Amino acid sequence: MKHTFAFIVLLLTTMSMMAQTEPEYRLELGAGAGLVTYEGDYNDNLLRGMKPMGEIVAKYKLNPRMAWAMSVGYAKLSGTSAKANTWYPATAASQAEYSTSLIDVVIRYEYNFLPFGTGREYYGAKPFTPFIAIGLGVTYANADATLSGQHYKHSKAAGQLPLGIGVKYKAGNRWNLAAEWSMHFTGNDLIDGVEDPYGIKSSGLFKNTDCYSAFTVTLTYDLWAKCRTCHNDRE
Repeated sequence: MKHTFAFIVLLLTTMSMMAQTEPEYRLELGAGAGLVTYEGDYNDNLLRGMKPMGEIVAKYKLNPRMAWAMSVGYAKLSGTSAKANTWYPATAASQAEYSTSLIDVVIRYEYNFLPFGTGREYYGAKPFTPFIAIGLGVTYANADATLSGQHYKHSKAAGQLPLGIGVKYKAGNRWNLAAEWSMHFTGNDLIDGVEDPYGIKSSGLFKNTDCYSAFTVTLTYDLWAKCRTCHNDRE
């Protein structure tokens, strides 16, 4: 009986060790693509005027539940005040049209609701998890606008607060697929090329400023394996 019990314990221990034969990785590098929508004075519909967006992504994984991420994205927005539901003094005589190049730089914290991995590198890790993200960033907008027959060019960089929610899927041993919807609140009221159409001074991230939302899908690859024999987890 003792030999049988010892054999079972040995078998379970061996299976547990075999189940975790892959290293944990610290770093993810990759790229993504998606659709971005401007929300501001001339658009209050999350689905109207969606435009393509591309980005590059880097993530430093603290553990299977948490990571720091940095992304740099680019998008081209365009639209008109013709579909605005609000009357603005600035566009009373003639509608405004704009075309804006948008550069988005973000550093943020991601939290996975489940430990994320294949399960072969970390006991209990799951290949699928929902996650949330919050961070800080900078939005640079270079806008060409036409208002009352006059052409204007504006460039402005401003801070932003990005909030995101999404899901991650382990597409392979070292491949990670993520789909996310994020909202970016900015301190910039010139994304549509027209500042303060209400006639009220904009300020901060929420007072009469423009924002944008993005739905993106990213594919990243794991790099920088964690040392299994190091006593210090940071080594």
